[in-house]
Amino acid sequence: MRKILLATTATACLALTACATGDPGGGHDSADKPPAGSASPQPATPTPPAADTPATPGPDAAALALGMASRTVGTKFVGILEITPTTVVYTKKAHGTASRFGTFAVITTKDASLSANAADEEPANGTKGGWRWIAANGQSVFEGTGAAHKVLVSGYNGVGRIEPGGHQLRSEVFDLTPDQASGGGTLVYADAAGGDSRWRIPAVDSGPQVADVRKRLAS
Repeated sequence: MRKILLATTATACLALTACATGDPGGGHDSADKPPAGSASPQPATPTPPAADTPATPGPDAAALALGMASRTVGTKFVGILEITPTTVVYTKKAHGTASRFGTFAVITTKDASLSANAADEEPANGTKGGWRWIAANGQSVFEGTGAAHKVLVSGYNGVGRIEPGGHQLRSEVFDLTPDQASGGGTLVYADAAGGDSRWRIPAVDSGPQVADVRKRLAS
């Protein structure tokens, strides 16, 4: 019995010695462990890519680009009219008529009826309805003022109601001072419901019909 107890005690001592001196990490080399008292290495924080600096929005930042369509309410709340300004031409004279204030801005549009009812543009009515130009300095100019009402662009002079599924080519003419024309402007159309459609108009001749419009204005 005494021999058994001694043997058991010896075995227990060997086990305790192994626990005290063995690798507590379950067999990993102690060289893999950081020195005592040192901080654990932290993963590097990735540097986000540099973002593009956003452009400062101008006064017409919410306006559509030339060539983009806007759906509007037809005159007298009848029908839906889609209006797309397509081209802008600047000229000092048209059909031999000189601009009273310095520059004509001639803008062509494509008007299409999208509803089951014929639709037409809302005519200008004082400060409501119709077309106006807002210059870069904030001045507002209505279509047809100055000598603009004398300018007729043949081929772009559609008028009257547009039947469902049909379209017309039209034009709007503004007589502008050099300051009002400088830097381009914002074209605004107010429909029967009082909603404004806005487009950014470039400061130089732009659009697919520039050559055609210039030819017609010179004739």
